[in-house]
This record gives sequence, structure tokens and C-alpha cells, in this order.
Amino acid sequence: MAVYRRIQVSQISGTAGDVALVRFSDRRIIDAANIQELGEELFGLVEKEGAKALVLNFSTVDFLSSAALNKLIMLNTKLKAAQGKMRLCGLKPEIHEVFVITKLNKVFDIKADENEALNGF
Repeated sequence: MAVYRRIQVSQISGTAGDVALVRFSDRRIIDAANIQELGEELFGLVEKEGAKALVLNFSTVDFLSSAALNKLIMLNTKLKAAQGKMRLCGLKPEIHEVFVITKLNKVFDIKADENEALNGF
């Protein structure tokens, strides 16, 4: 498994196979260079490691920039193209509100917590 600077990845066995559980290292995902690196690490899970099921746990994240949201949209597109699935969980209320305002809550499968997000994978 690869070494990551922006994320921690755990493999969890689900009913339909392995799920990559991703937790974020940064509390504020706003710096362009860090977002680029984060995108490369997340895309690598799908492209290089063949992950088909991702749970992204945002419980440690206090702020996401619009550029970070764009990376999530791109990641979701890559996963769907590979017949994969992604769920988000642990969004703080102010971050969840951004997803609602931008209507991204209709694009992403958002669950309250990690257990709920892993349930059914």
C-alpha cells in the first residue's frame, strides 16, 4: 500500500468486498498545493490501487475550499466510471451546509457517521 501525506487509509472488509476508509490529515483543506497533493492521493486509490468503494470521513475537517470540492466531484466521476461507489461522512454542520447550498448533497451519498457510511458496503 502507498504512503500518504494528506490522508490515512484503512482497508475495511465489507459485505461486497474491501472498502477504503479515508481520514484526512489536514483540518483546513484550502492550500492549492495541498489540495493538488490530496487529489493525487485520492485519485491514486482508484487508478493505481483499484479501490471501488470509498468512505471519506470528514470528522477532523473544519474547512473545505471550493477547489477541494472540485477534487471530490472529479473523484466521484472517476469512481463511477470504474463502477465504484463513494460515501461521505462526519461532515461538520457548516461544511454540510455548503453541500446543501451547492446542491452537492444530491450528488454525494452523505451519511452521519462512519458506521452508517460503512453499513451496506
